[in-house]
Parts: sequence; C-alpha cells; structure tokens
Amino acid sequence: MTTLTHLECSRCRTQYDPAVARNLCDCGGPLLARYDLEMARTGWSRDWIKNAPATMWRYAPVLPVRKPPSIVSLGEGMTPLIHARRLGERLDAGNLWIKDEGLNPTATFKARGISCAVSMAVELGIPGVAVRSEGNAASALAAYAAAAGMEAQVVLPADAPRANYVECSAHGARVVTTFSEGLFDLSALHEPYRIEGSKTIGYEIAEQMSWTLPDVVVYPVGAGVGLIGAWKAFEELEQLAWTAGARPRMIAVRAENPRTVAAGLRATEPLGEGLVLKIIGESGGTTVAVGDREIVAAALELAAVEGILAAPEGAAAVAALPKLLAAGLLKRDERIVVVNTGSGLKYLEMYATRFPRAAAGEQDKLGGLITPR
Repeated sequence: MTTLTHLECSRCRTQYDPAVARNLCDCGGPLLARYDLEMARTGWSRDWIKNAPATMWRYAPVLPVRKPPSIVSLGEGMTPLIHARRLGERLDAGNLWIKDEGLNPTATFKARGISCAVSMAVELGIPGVAVRSEGNAASALAAYAAAAGMEAQVVLPADAPRANYVECSAHGARVVTTFSEGLFDLSALHEPYRIEGSKTIGYEIAEQMSWTLPDVVVYPVGAGVGLIGAWKAFEELEQLAWTAGARPRMIAVRAENPRTVAAGLRATEPLGEGLVLKIIGESGGTTVAVGDREIVAAALELAAVEGILAAPEGAAAVAALPKLLAAGLLKRDERIVVVNTGSGLKYLEMYATRFPRAAAGEQDKLGGLITPR
C-alpha cells in the first residue's frame, strides 16, 4: 500500500525507522513521514484514484499504513469543497471556496489525523493511546480508539466544550488530568502520523479543483497540524507532478484572545511554531488575528448566507477575510479556499446566546405541534 521509507526530524534531519514507534526526535523536534515519491509516481496515477474508496484512504500510497487490516476508518475524508457564491458577493471575492470539514466523523478534521495515528498504533502493536487536547482531538481519539478496541485516555481542560466531554465519555475514553504511564502520546505533533491524515485535505482540494491548486489557503491555526499537513500535501503533489504552477500562499488565522471561544486556536503547543512560520515564509503568506466577537459574527453570517454552520475555528478563518482583502493580502479575483475545520453543531449552546428566546405565545404554538412520545 504505502511508499513510506523513513521518518525525518523537522529540525535536525535525523532519520528513523518507521517500523519502531517513536514520538519525537532525540533533539525534541517533531518527526515527519517521508515517502519514495518516485516509486509512487511510477506505480500510482490520478486515474487510479477515480475508482478508489471515497475516504482519505484513497491516497494510501502516500499514507503510512503498510497492512490494510490495520486501517481504522469511520469514513473520514472526501468532504465537500463548496463555492461560497453569496458570501463571495458580499466580500467582492467571487472565487471563494469553503472546504467543509464538519462532515467528517466526530464532526471535525481531527478525524483524519487521528484515524491515521490510531491505524499506525494498531500496526505497531501499541495497546493504548492518550492525547492532550482542547476538545476535538480528544473526541476523535475516543471514537477511533473505540473502533480499534484500544484503551484511550484524554486530558481535557475544565472549560472544554461540554460536547467534547460527552463524546469522550460515550466512547469509553477515560477523561483525566494527567497521563498514565505506558500509553502512547498522540498529542499534536508529538508523533508523526496525525500530520499524514491531515494532509489529505490538501490532496482533496487539488483533486476537487481538477488537479489545480488555489491561489490562497486560509487556515485556522492552533498547534498547526492542519496547516503543516496541507502544505506537505502540496509539496508532495508537486513532486508527483500531479499539479502544475505555484503552491498556494498559506495564511494562518489565530485568535486575539488566548482564552478564545475557539478552543482549537488556543496555542498551547509550541512544537509546531517553527514549521508554521517556515511555511508562511516559503509560501509568501501571512498571519492574521481575529477577536471572539468577529468569530461569532462570522459563524452566524456564514450560516445565514451559505447554509454552513461552522465551528468557531473555521469561523475565525471567515472572519479574517475582510481584513485580508482590505489590506491587499488577498486579491479579489484570486481563488481562495477557506478551511472550516469542524461543525458548529457542537457549539450550539454558545451560539444560542446570540438569539432571544421565543416569546411565550410562540412557545405555546410550538408546544401544540409537538406530540410527546
């Protein structure tokens, strides 16, 4: 299945055998999976993909799993790329697209990375896994560990969204304050394979755009796994000669407030900062910060004009668009892809504070329409 050859430290370039489970390099740097892309190029083709499964595993030759029975999948990937025409008209940006990751299992792009990492844990014989998370990675880990029949432990902050606590508990994961000994750490950038699952967003964008690349990708960034993964995909596609022209400019969207309502943007993990800054520099991109009021307003506007109720993290990327256009950092005729990293359905309690309750008379009318079971 795979053309994986080795793991490589993103800092010192030391190489490691992927058949041995590792977290970080000896120097403390994050590890990246490397492939024989020349072999992939000669033995794999875009035509082959036309008949491949409609999940992220359609890109198996550039994913790390060697044995198909090791794959733990809940159907992640191949999420829609939606032309946001009405929002684009409001912004005078007619070529605006939303990659809607809210349709993944566990309603977040984290499903991709966790699927890949848990699959590798199965392949490497790892019996139990753990993760530190602001919320959605924990939910995804709980679900995929349950599907794998594997012990899972998650560390969640006290103010994580209530939905994440419920998901983790429902899937049988233990919610704790500190890790137990003996469990393999799947926290962001503490192992090499979550990036590999996340990079399939980049492959899908290229495929959905008929193997061309957008001019710009606007990505909400916390630890940076998603943006790092997407850029890695664009690099690999270039080496495979599946796409032509320049790679996109990568724009990282962060929160102004360190305790933002967009929990996934709380930058608690510095491991990826160097990689994120390097990608922004290489691509000619930039970083922009948005506030909580802007995030919630953008979420509700996107829902009202495009029918997409985004997670606060994805809404942050939408909120950044007017700033970027006004500053000339985005051109109005460019092909812009905004990554919505999750579904807003997990955040209804927060969004509901923006809407007054129905008047008593209206509630009575509704009550008359509902038949108790």
